[in-house]
Amino acid sequence: MGWARTLFLGDIGNRLDIADTERDIGEIRTKLSRQRKLDSRQDETIAQLQKENQDLELCVAALVKTLERKGVLSTGEVTKLVEMIESDAGGE
Repeated sequence: MGWARTLFLGDIGNRLDIADTERDIGEIRTKLSRQRKLDSRQDETIAQLQKENQDLELCVAALVKTLERKGVLSTGEVTKLVEMIESDAGGE
């Protein structure tokens, strides 16, 4: 309705159009800001999960090595376990 406002209301119509545009820009900025915050939180969560996963992998490796060293698992069993884990990880 921009041209009609200008035609019928002159400067007041222009000012109304400017106010509408400013409001629209404000809404877009708010939406973009929310999306950036959401993306940032997701990135933080992913980084935290990756760190936890790495820590768990280290714990499993240490546990398996300890079980092998104590004779609870044979070298063949450890090899088979590692192959099984790697094949599962490759499929994801």
